[in-house]
Amino acid sequence: MSLAATPRKFPIFVFPQSITFYLDDQSTHKQVLTLYNPYEFPVKFRVLCTAPYKYQVVDPEGVIKPSSCVDIVVRHTAILASNCNVVDKFRILMHEYPNKQVIGKRDVEARLLPGVMDTAGRATPDPDMFQQLPLNETRQQESYALISRNKTMDRGTNYVALITGIICIIGLLLPTEGEQNHRMPAYLHLSVWLQISF
Repeated sequence: MSLAATPRKFPIFVFPQSITFYLDDQSTHKQVLTLYNPYEFPVKFRVLCTAPYKYQVVDPEGVIKPSSCVDIVVRHTAILASNCNVVDKFRILMHEYPNKQVIGKRDVEARLLPGVMDTAGRATPDPDMFQQLPLNETRQQESYALISRNKTMDRGTNYVALITGIICIIGLLLPTEGEQNHRMPAYLHLSVWLQISF
């Protein structure tokens, strides 16, 4: 009995998670989707759509290098009142590169709304509108570190730095070349340039 290897699945990162086009606002008829690859290997992407006749996608397939991102331009080409309030979906499929193995997918909703974009909703709200949230005194907040700190790291002594420091101090304490010092042999008299380098 042989077990088939289960395919690896990874989360797919796309921004924004939904796209909104406005019928009377031509500046919104073209939107940008950013696809992120936070992984240490290249991935191939493919963009699919539930209504491909309504949209034009620039470069619907490609490769994203490790720790990189790609911008995909999506243009709504069927700007009609009859298409308003209809939810279409884009599916971003990620494949392991150069394999064809699908490692993840993400759906992005797209809708066409009547009118123009409400710029008031995008402005920063008045600070007086914000209120304090009630405190839950019975539950303690837990914090999570990205790196486990349970393991105690033995930093130890950096012997290379210690020995280098001792040699520098000794070099500075030795007599300079040309000084009369009968207690030290002549080969321990250092030149001025050598002492400056310490």
